[in-house]
Amino acid sequence: MNNDLKRAADLQKSNYSMWMLHGIEPESMDYKIMKVDNGSHALRPENIKGAYYLYQYTHDEKYLQMGKAMFDNLVKYCRTDEAYASLKDVRTMEKRDSMESFFFAETLKYAFLLFDESRKPDFNKVIFNTEAHPYKRL
Repeated sequence: MNNDLKRAADLQKSNYSMWMLHGIEPESMDYKIMKVDNGSHALRPENIKGAYYLYQYTHDEKYLQMGKAMFDNLVKYCRTDEAYASLKDVRTMEKRDSMESFFFAETLKYAFLLFDESRKPDFNKVIFNTEAHPYKRL
């Protein structure tokens, strides 16, 4: 594993630990004492996106397991009768009456791509923009 991939794997491991501390990632936390600073959760895509890219590059099943646990917890804690809701605080799991559009455009798209075996891009030929729209590399 090259140095960039190792650093990405270490960061993903750390982010996953933060996520699993309360079941959903907080907006910010103090890693030195593993205490949540800001417990809100806006349904951000970065952790699932990290699992997706690391799985694509390593084919290590642990990234599928991370993605499944994160997705399952999003469903468990953020699902509503109508859609999904951001959280006021991951320590209480109290929902807000809001959902950012990037949840569908990015978070759920990366979760879908992580588990869709028919869509395995060649990153030498394709690059994704921030919302996982593929573009041919020239």
